[in-house]
Amino acid sequence: MSQRYLALDVLRGLTVALMIVVNTPGDWDTVYAPFLHSDWHGFTLTDLVFPSFLFVVGNALAFALGKYENLGHGAVLAKLFRRSALIFLLGFFLYWFPFFKIDAAGQFAWTPLSQVRIPGVLQRIAVCYLAAALILHYWKARGALLFSAVALLGYWAILAHWGDYTLQGNAASRLDLFLLGERHLYHGEGMAFDPEGILGSLPSIVNVIAGYLAGSFLRQTAPAQLRRSLYQLAVAGAICVAVALCWNPVFPINKKLWTSSYVMLGIGLDVLLLVVLMFIIDVRRFTGWTYFFEVFGKNTLFIYLLSMVLVIIAFTVRVGSLNAYDWLYRTLFVGWAPPHLASLLFATSFMLLCWLIAYGMDKRQIYIKV
Repeated sequence: MSQRYLALDVLRGLTVALMIVVNTPGDWDTVYAPFLHSDWHGFTLTDLVFPSFLFVVGNALAFALGKYENLGHGAVLAKLFRRSALIFLLGFFLYWFPFFKIDAAGQFAWTPLSQVRIPGVLQRIAVCYLAAALILHYWKARGALLFSAVALLGYWAILAHWGDYTLQGNAASRLDLFLLGERHLYHGEGMAFDPEGILGSLPSIVNVIAGYLAGSFLRQTAPAQLRRSLYQLAVAGAICVAVALCWNPVFPINKKLWTSSYVMLGIGLDVLLLVVLMFIIDVRRFTGWTYFFEVFGKNTLFIYLLSMVLVIIAFTVRVGSLNAYDWLYRTLFVGWAPPHLASLLFATSFMLLCWLIAYGMDKRQIYIKV
């Protein structure tokens, strides 16, 4: 059991490390292609980060849900809703932070709630965690599989019937604009479109359910049967990837729309990655390399929040005519390495800074959970 928790921590740690690297390049104009999201349809290494977060949330749920249920029905609901609400609020306040903006003249003004983005990464995690946990609590594994099929096919039908698969014409964006309004949405695509919007949360729940089912399957596997179970999981992962690739021509793989084909591809790759980690850690007993990622995996949520807060502060603080983020990059990295490499080294250095903080917390046995 401890080794399986180790594999889970390593998978979480890998995801966090990659997330920090892709979120903090020194210069967004000089980034290696794998560390950028697809412009629209398509898939890159970076597009695997968020579904992997949801997958490991499901993995952890496989170990936790049974403990919750031993507390009683009311306690389960209270714990699930409280945890989801806290994660959602943390995500919301992260987008509001630092609660003011500074203009070019150095004047600051408070940021009104009417301009704060409502959807987001933690918000989607909170919604998907709650929905998946309730589905599994009430309907168990069979009901969750049925829900997954209906959700993926239903989402396909909704997007196909009430719009198209373009940035301007998709149904998900229309629903967000109608329910939340333009000011509460992400504008990074040059218009009001939120890749973590309301409708896209429906297929995202399936990523959490898949993580739960994979984790539950391994949790119930006897040590003597582990090799066989890993083989079965690998076949399942390969089938998911094949389904995604066959689905892609009619329902394109698209992270920003979180299409059903994208869900299947993410699940397949995450299952295969989990199989590889389990084989290395549990079968081959090769664990000397794991501690680096364990450190991140033990304080996943805190390190994610810390990395985002540090970046926001760096963009807010001014050093002469530059913000601190750009000043650090230009002072320490520009000039002695090619632009793309310098940008990657900056991101890697920031990730290592976050790791040092996580390392200090681990040595002091400080683990912050929600």
